[in-house]
Amino acid sequence: MKHNPFKGTGIALITPFKKDHSIDIESLIKIVNHVIDNGADFLVVLGTTSEAPTLTSEEKNLVIKTILKANNGRLPILLGMGGNNTQAVIEAIKAQNFDGIQGILSVVPYYNKPNQRGMKAHFEAIADASPVPVVVYNVPGRVGVNLQAATCVELAQHPNIIAVKEASGNLQQIMEILRDKPTDFDVLSGDDGITQPLMALGAQGVISVAANAYTKPFSRMMKAMREGQAEEALRLHYAMLRMNQLIFADGNPAGIKCLMNIMGLCENVLRLPLVSVNEKVETDIIEEWKQLKDK
Repeated sequence: MKHNPFKGTGIALITPFKKDHSIDIESLIKIVNHVIDNGADFLVVLGTTSEAPTLTSEEKNLVIKTILKANNGRLPILLGMGGNNTQAVIEAIKAQNFDGIQGILSVVPYYNKPNQRGMKAHFEAIADASPVPVVVYNVPGRVGVNLQAATCVELAQHPNIIAVKEASGNLQQIMEILRDKPTDFDVLSGDDGITQPLMALGAQGVISVAANAYTKPFSRMMKAMREGQAEEALRLHYAMLRMNQLIFADGNPAGIKCLMNIMGLCENVLRLPLVSVNEKVETDIIEEWKQLKDK
């Protein structure tokens, strides 16, 4: 029987930068403590929201080291380790020190558009090579191809693949996975805005961008869903619905960094090719935050 430590509210941690675009270590420590103090269940390091493609190898190691130290064993850590060169991902896994890291999050290969057999072979090779459990990440809007439900269910049979982060937004597909998967394989929401409905359908958690900032109401919604308090969860779902849209209205992590800057958690700085949100979105986020912050 497989064990999945990544349930409930997972935080796809941002990488805060100073005005000179260097990594802001103090803010990163502050953010880790903020999300843990407000109810997060696990941390996701070097996912898409971290702007990992713009970080050097040295900077990635610094981010991992900083988060591990700040976390101090309090929550499980899921490390982003994906790519479109299977052998390169395997070599990176072999070179990685997994002390304090409980699993890896690995995205469907992007740009080279593998078919279903290619995706299956890619993830099986990674799962065979990994000393820690693997969470598969399906996000067709970013990678250009979709991991179909049947392929996901086949991968779920692998002893070292414990869950999928599903960000296809396709409820029919996600329901098919939930219906057909083994009992020891979990579905995690990859879309903040539909997390509550997915929990109602049988998902076991979320990897959230939104909960970087408003961790408390988001984690309370997740706890309510897991404890059968449907009315409270629905209230929080609708309270957060507009902000969940706004933080993605002009790109991620531009929206969440804008909000976290308003909250005093970090500078509103991104690395090219990403830029800050436009003025209208920023104004809307400020106004919506006034409504949401006391929820």
